[in-house]
Amino acid sequence: GRVEVYHDGKWGTICDDQWDDRDAEVVCRQLGLSGTPKALSWAHFGQGSGPILLDEVQCSGNELSLDQCKKSDWGQQNCDHIEDAGVSCDPFTVLTFPSLPLTEGTVRLAGGRSPSEGRVEVYYNGDWGTVCDDGWTDLGAQVVCRQLGFR
Repeated sequence: GRVEVYHDGKWGTICDDQWDDRDAEVVCRQLGLSGTPKALSWAHFGQGSGPILLDEVQCSGNELSLDQCKKSDWGQQNCDHIEDAGVSCDPFTVLTFPSLPLTEGTVRLAGGRSPSEGRVEVYYNGDWGTVCDDGWTDLGAQVVCRQLGFR
């Protein structure tokens, strides 16, 4: 969708000047999504309304959030909404290619009513095994969800 950011009490858009897949990678990471990030320009998902809050965003792709990327000052831009930046994160890329080789530490959810819930299983030494719940917290659940491409 169209990327919008919240700053100083307002939601606004990002101008697509310098917008590329490295920026999209950071947006997807910030949203907790994995998969194949793709930057989209020229208001691909429609023009926003309100302020255009960021311009000239230039991420290396390793940042955890857009805040850490090189960019113009908040509100400093020379764009119109026809240049609103968009992103496709495609969180299910890995799930649609089951023939990919499994690597140690790959996780899956089993026995749930939907792909987003279930018993946590980990691939190790050629087999799938379960995870003991001793010391299991929301933090562990967040890691698993992010590893699976969920928010």
